[in-house]
Amino acid sequence: MTRTRRGRPRSFDREAGLVQATLLFWQHGYEGTSIADLTHAMGISPPSLYAAYGDKRKLFTEVVERYGGTFGAFMGRALEEESDARAGFARMLREAAVSYTDPQHPAGCLITTAATNYSVQTADIERDLRERRVANVHAFDKRLTDAVAVGSLPEGTDTRALAVYFAAVVQGMSQQARDGASAAELKQVAGLAMTAWPGREA
Repeated sequence: MTRTRRGRPRSFDREAGLVQATLLFWQHGYEGTSIADLTHAMGISPPSLYAAYGDKRKLFTEVVERYGGTFGAFMGRALEEESDARAGFARMLREAAVSYTDPQHPAGCLITTAATNYSVQTADIERDLRERRVANVHAFDKRLTDAVAVGSLPEGTDTRALAVYFAAVVQGMSQQARDGASAAELKQVAGLAMTAWPGREA
């Protein structure tokens, strides 16, 4: 850790450290990111990391929470801010195309990719991320159910199936971004996905 002239440690920028940790976990996943990787990127020693964040597991949990409120917040905003449900889902997919291919950070979605590989020892990490993805499906289903109630979707629409469909599209876009798909290509995917909206043309 950098020291001042009097030999006293300069205060550690905890938020900047979280940014670095987020980028590492996003790029390499939980299993693929070591304590050595984290301390090197954050510019601190292992004892300082433990003092600031707890262990690696606690740091990852904080990273995931931060991701949800920053990089991943576009999904909730799109569905909440658009009064029309169809417009909300269309906006969510368009913004996913842009976010998942932004060169300022790793491609794709951290929640989708961070636990692609896991061991018995880290099964709780995979379970936590899976529960977050399932929560997204529930949020989609609720927004779609509300749309049926106000007449934006036809009566009898299978909102659960439609919610799973949109979740599958979002997760697929994340993987395609990791594989090198461009924002333009993913925007085309977003447009095609919206042709499945019941009762209206795209």
